[in-house]
Amino acid sequence: MGTNNRTWVNQFILLGLSSDWSTQVSLFVLFLIMYLVTVLGNFLIVLLIRLDSRLQKPMYFFLTNLSLVDISYATSIVPQLLVHFLMEHKVIPYLSCAAQLFFSLSLGGIEFILLTVMAYDRYLAVCEPLRYSAIMRGGLCSRLAVSSWVSGSINSLLHTVITFRLPTCTNKLIDHIFCEILAVVKLACVDTSSNKVAIMVSRIVLLVTPSCLVLLSYIRIISTILKIQSTEGRRKAFHTCASHLTVVALCYGMAIFTYIQPHSSPSVLQEKMISLFYAILTPMLNPVIYSLRNKEVKAAWQKLLGQFSGLTSKLAA
Repeated sequence: MGTNNRTWVNQFILLGLSSDWSTQVSLFVLFLIMYLVTVLGNFLIVLLIRLDSRLQKPMYFFLTNLSLVDISYATSIVPQLLVHFLMEHKVIPYLSCAAQLFFSLSLGGIEFILLTVMAYDRYLAVCEPLRYSAIMRGGLCSRLAVSSWVSGSINSLLHTVITFRLPTCTNKLIDHIFCEILAVVKLACVDTSSNKVAIMVSRIVLLVTPSCLVLLSYIRIISTILKIQSTEGRRKAFHTCASHLTVVALCYGMAIFTYIQPHSSPSVLQEKMISLFYAILTPMLNPVIYSLRNKEVKAAWQKLLGQFSGLTSKLAA
């Protein structure tokens, strides 16, 4: 009897951030600008790395991957969010919801793994400088990048399958800004304890374990930097890690603060704000951080802008 009453809906309704029209229009303008800045900033980072021969290094190969992930992650969430700001009924079809969950979850996982790989790259650059070039060959860099993409995608595929196999009966109101996994699981009209266990295991594998590896890498890096005799040498070694460390602090810091708290869990509003942080703010800030805190990237920008200025002067003449 109970099994016969289990049904699957063909669409969901997202409750979003606000039902006030003027607020939604303001948010639409704000997030549209931030999204365009995110896409443009990360695209320019990818283009700069491709054009400047001085940036053909493992660190910038991984940065290219990170920028592509940021563009893709923002695109998996923000365009649909912008459309819904201008709609009274924020409807999303079943298959679109599943696709959004898959891409957002996979890209989020890929980013955390990539940041760990980048920490390993910085560890070798600072702690094993004589062996760095021999270890971080092109083949290894490609394998590490591919492993990051494949691992995040497989994890997301498994979660998407087990989540959308849950019957929701007549529940179709998702109290979130997009099809986030916990928000979708809450709609199920059956026991979801196994899903929640799977989500917790995934957090340990993709969040706790990588954050521990990053922490260990930076403990070794800081220990090595402190042993450098010259002030200039310490400053140079620190600057090679400063931009990555800032991005790591942003990404891992927010996630750990939110999800690894004893006896508490984030409220619905907190979950929405956290999703916006990762979907818009972090991808927008990453290229800014690497442009301002990395001397090689700044030098590449200056060279490119100088070439562009010279070209426009010639055309004007």
